[in-house]
Amino acid sequence: MTLTPAATRKLVADVLKSPGERVKVAVVDIDGILRGKYIHKEKFASAAAGGFGFCDVVYGWDSADACYDNTTVTGWQHGFPDALARIDFATHRRVPWDGDVHFFLGRFVRAGKRGEEPYPLDPRQVLARVLARAGKLGFAPMCSLEFEFFNFAETPQTWAAKHGVGPTPITPGMFGYSLLRANQSRDYMTALFDELGAFRVPIEGLHTETGPGVFEAALVYSDAMEAADRAVLFKSGAKEIGARFGIMPSFMAKWSQQYPGCSGHCHQSLSDGTRNVFHDAKGRAGMSKLFESYLAGQLAFLLQLGPMLWPTVNSYKRLVDGFWAPVKPTWGVDNRTASFRVIPGSAKATRLETRCPGADVNPYLAIAACVAAGLAGIEKNLKLESAPIEGTNRGAEDVPRAPRTLIETTRVFRDSAFARDWFGDEFVDHYAATREWEWRQWLDAVTDWELKRYFEII
Repeated sequence: MTLTPAATRKLVADVLKSPGERVKVAVVDIDGILRGKYIHKEKFASAAAGGFGFCDVVYGWDSADACYDNTTVTGWQHGFPDALARIDFATHRRVPWDGDVHFFLGRFVRAGKRGEEPYPLDPRQVLARVLARAGKLGFAPMCSLEFEFFNFAETPQTWAAKHGVGPTPITPGMFGYSLLRANQSRDYMTALFDELGAFRVPIEGLHTETGPGVFEAALVYSDAMEAADRAVLFKSGAKEIGARFGIMPSFMAKWSQQYPGCSGHCHQSLSDGTRNVFHDAKGRAGMSKLFESYLAGQLAFLLQLGPMLWPTVNSYKRLVDGFWAPVKPTWGVDNRTASFRVIPGSAKATRLETRCPGADVNPYLAIAACVAAGLAGIEKNLKLESAPIEGTNRGAEDVPRAPRTLIETTRVFRDSAFARDWFGDEFVDHYAATREWEWRQWLDAVTDWELKRYFEII
């Protein structure tokens, strides 16, 4: 959604007239982390007209602020200059837990041969590129993410003092859908529900999941870009709200070998502007032929985009047999053991749930990957030839499982003509380089597992 010039002018005027002197702005980095700052209202007035400078290091360093040594679009060789950021006025919100300060997301742009063009590493722009292609096909993707996340009785200080070992969950035991456990955390859960709703990040459902201190939140369905905005703001907002209660939420894919991992399931449907084109009451499991082609596209192409679904070394610790995370590219009808869960329903509710991604995803990239793979199935008029699995992967005996390491999926992604067609060479090369960097950091690390296993006995 974009605002008209008149609506934009009114919004800017309202912000400038409101109490207080600061405005909060943020961009989203390659890992899906909000990077932002407060600016004075006078600076905001200037930025509203001509944009504002934001150091492009936010796309040149990792989640620990270590600068990549293998990237070309940004890096030490360019001196990390300011890039031009434009405010996306349609993202305007007020932050209830931060004095109702005005908040905006921004997008990076750069000079091109024909004038200003999208910055190729900006995850919001990567998704926008996919959505523009969807629009040319006559479709508007509708999406929602749902996250599982563990919550710990920790602060940055207590966590640092523990040297990254032994976090304390806010509640003990395995209590999925427990009203008892929800009541024990009711002030925190109420704050999440109410304050995020006031922040224009409405939660459809919030409940405890299986594991100590774990919640699941399903966000309200919307158009794809808004869904990604809500998802990244949910993760950041939950951390800020949690801190007020002495709680540290974690969206790691798998924090403990002992417990299930944390998902970031992506629900999708397509609208033609008037109806959900996935629905056909006479089709197989209520699926239209177009829905079948979309699903066939995900079966055919999504594993080429693995790092966009599983972006960290830890992501692959979730993809283990015997837990809830699907480990093979399979589909099923209302089957939660499949990677692609077809959810039959009404003309409005029929949708696909892609269950592969973890909670550690960059929401823009995960949605871009899912939608691109599905739309490619429609473009190529693919047929859904495989049968749905039943039970726990019955019917998938000959289907190869997903790769188990980040470097495997990164190499596939880097060499994928499909990825380059949909996301562009500059993004693919840069993102592959960042994932290769992440893998190298892991190779250099000495872990507590190694110390426990080898220190005394070897």
